[in-house]
Amino acid sequence: MNPWRLLLTRPAEDCAALSQSLADAGVGSSCLPLLAIEPVLPDARQRALLSELGQFGGIIVVSKPAARLLLEQVAACGLPMPPRGWFTVGAATAAVLQQAGLHVSYPAAGDDSEALLAVPALRQAVAGAAPRMLIVRGVGGRELLAERLAQLGASVEYLELYRRCLPAYPAGTLMQRIHAERLNGVVVSSGQGFEHLQQLAGTAWPQIARMPLFVPSPRVAEQARAAGAQQVVDCRGASATALLAAVQRSAAPAD
Repeated sequence: MNPWRLLLTRPAEDCAALSQSLADAGVGSSCLPLLAIEPVLPDARQRALLSELGQFGGIIVVSKPAARLLLEQVAACGLPMPPRGWFTVGAATAAVLQQAGLHVSYPAAGDDSEALLAVPALRQAVAGAAPRMLIVRGVGGRELLAERLAQLGASVEYLELYRRCLPAYPAGTLMQRIHAERLNGVVVSSGQGFEHLQQLAGTAWPQIARMPLFVPSPRVAEQARAAGAQQVVDCRGASATALLAAVQRSAAPAD
């Protein structure tokens, strides 16, 4: 049995799938979701964006919840979906759109904004005259992606379909879980997930900060170190494969 026992903090559905993948590889884990997905009803401007999907040079969908909610909104409005011009940060989000018959481009290696920006099809999409790009996401996030697209000459708009909330937990839940299950590492999947970890930790944050913390990207690694995290492991991706590779190359703390 692998010596790692990880606290997983993704939304409940994703957390369960990740836990199973880790268990298949002999890695123990415990789920404490720190991100709950709350759909946001589109306002008039965003309803207009839904009707204009075919006018964008590229549509970038940054997460599985964004993909699912987009498909639901389009179906509810009876709108057509352009079959091509779709991009995602990773394979899991791409799979949601591919099941709807869409052609999706995503990075062959890595699943962050930097990897997506290197995808040749995306570069081609922004190479035309005054290209218009749409980022489908939750409220906030992926600002680097928009900034870089703008630097390449694209006009960038957002379609925000959900917000991420911290579920309500009794005081002390985080440390109680860590101690009760003898967990020796923490996994966060995004910058907001890390913020929620700090928020839930409260005055116990200095204790959490001493634990190994697995993060999905250099950006979140920098954020964690700036907040005092002492052992940050950059998985260079948010997938189960990326996490497993990071776990396997990292030594677990001695009990």
